[in-house]
Amino acid sequence: MSYKMIVLDMDDTLLTSDHTISPKTKEALLDAQERGYKVVLASGRPTFAMWDAARELELAKYGSFILSFNGASVINCETNEEIFSSTLQPDTVAHLHDISEREGIAIHTYVGNEIVTDRPNPYTDIEGELTGMSVIHVDNFKDAVTAPVVKCLMLADGDTLAPIETKLQEELAGKLAVARSKPFFLEFTEAGVTKGTSLAFLADQLGIAQKEVIACGDGNNDLTMIEWAGLGVAMGNANTTVKGKADFITKSNNEDGIAHVIETYMADVLVTQ
Repeated sequence: MSYKMIVLDMDDTLLTSDHTISPKTKEALLDAQERGYKVVLASGRPTFAMWDAARELELAKYGSFILSFNGASVINCETNEEIFSSTLQPDTVAHLHDISEREGIAIHTYVGNEIVTDRPNPYTDIEGELTGMSVIHVDNFKDAVTAPVVKCLMLADGDTLAPIETKLQEELAGKLAVARSKPFFLEFTEAGVTKGTSLAFLADQLGIAQKEVIACGDGNNDLTMIEWAGLGVAMGNANTTVKGKADFITKSNNEDGIAHVIETYMADVLVTQ
C-alpha cells in the first residue's frame, strides 16, 4: 500500500518521555516531507503548545498541518490559516462545571493563551508545564468564561476518572465528545468533533484517500483516528484498548516508534540507524 500522510499524536507518541523529538525520528519526518508525504501533528494540546514541534519539523516549509484541541482546530502551517474550528458555548462550559462539582473533581479550560481553573490541582499544573501556558486560578469559573472556548478538561487520578469517563460518555452522548488523552485528563469538545472526524475532513480537503493515511497514537483520544486511518498504529507504550484497535503496534515513544513505522511502511524515506 502506498501512503501519503502520517498523523502523529504528540505526548507519549512523537515526543519522548523528556518531551523532545529524537534525532532519528526528526530526520525521518523531515525526509518524509521532502519526498512529498504530509505530516500532521494531532494532539489534545492547544495550538499554542504545538508550534515548537511544528517549527522543529518544518511543517510550514512543507505545507503540513496541525490538528489541535483533539480536532477542534485544524491549522495550515504554511499559511497559518485555521481551516476548521469548533467551540463550546459558555452555557455548555457552565454545565460542565456543574458536572465537575457533582463528581468532586477539578475542571479547566483555555481563555486566550492561559489555562483557567477554580480548583488548584496538580494535573492542571502538569498541563501548564506541558504547554508552557500560564495557569490562572479564579474564584468563579463561570464568570471567567464569557466567550466560546475550544475545549474543557476534567482532572483527577486515573482510577477516579475511568468510571467517570464511561458515565459521561453515556450521559453526554450526542451532546459532547468525551475522551481521555492521559489517565488524568478527561477532555470535552463539541459533539462529533474528534481527532478522527477532523482528520477525515483534512484528508478530504487534500484529496488524500482514507486508505492512504497512517495515524499513530497511544491514548483513548487517539482511537477515532487510529480506527479511521488506513493504517492505525499503536505505540508500544499505548494502553491495551488502543493496542487492541490498532492494525500495527510499533516500538515505544522512547524507542523511536515513529521512525520504526516510517521504516516499515514508507520504504522510500531515509531512516538512519
